[in-house]
Amino acid sequence: MSATTAALVGAAGGTGTTRTCLELAGALAAAGEDVAVVDAAYDMQGLARHFSGRIDPDMTELVTDGGDRPLAEALVEYEPDAERAALDTDELPEPGRIACLPARAPFERLARAKTAEAAQELERRIDEAASEFDRVLVDTPPLGSNPAVAAVTAAERVAVVTPASERGVDAAQMLRGRLQDVETSADAVVAVDRTGAAAFPENDADAVLPQFDAGTPAGLETEAGVDALAVAADAVLDRELDLPLAEGGLVEAVDSLRD
Repeated sequence: MSATTAALVGAAGGTGTTRTCLELAGALAAAGEDVAVVDAAYDMQGLARHFSGRIDPDMTELVTDGGDRPLAEALVEYEPDAERAALDTDELPEPGRIACLPARAPFERLARAKTAEAAQELERRIDEAASEFDRVLVDTPPLGSNPAVAAVTAAERVAVVTPASERGVDAAQMLRGRLQDVETSADAVVAVDRTGAAAFPENDADAVLPQFDAGTPAGLETEAGVDALAVAADAVLDRELDLPLAEGGLVEAVDSLRD
């Protein structure tokens, strides 16, 4: 049975975890699902960079001072500019919704959002999102803070996001050990090619996302991107995506994509 919630954890800073969340959200939305992307990487605030203007309340306020505020007040609708050029849109269902819960806060509130009490509230908010959306993806920083631990223990599945390089293999292995320290484990490893010259051993990753062109998400603009995201959705959420390609036929079965 496929999972509703998944924590995508960066094996190191700057691995592309936020981008991976948004790419995967775009693929799930193309299949007609409503997706929430929850920002637990408070220090990086990478998700907030995809939105202009004020974010009020942000994710840190929901877990500190905004305990009585409904989740809907903090949701920011995400409408990517990228086209779904590789897909036969006539064969697709009505696109699902992508809503984000970004963090953008002053240092004082960032500090309070990292307390154990705030981490418990983060777990509650993830559960709340799961009751309102088909899928919930949690943008999670490298394991070493209360919010990160809360995210990986609250989510049904955990995916390690790491660079598609020899360095990424080592980083993923180290994170696996840290996950065991908090009595959980990695269900999948997603390697991200950020250079266009990936060198990641096939047996060490469940999915490898190719280098995408500028724009986020851009994975649905090419057949290679669609294929990679289908494999990632299966690895991360146990969700098989049948996304029809514009130039004939359905994407091959997920198992064949790995061959």
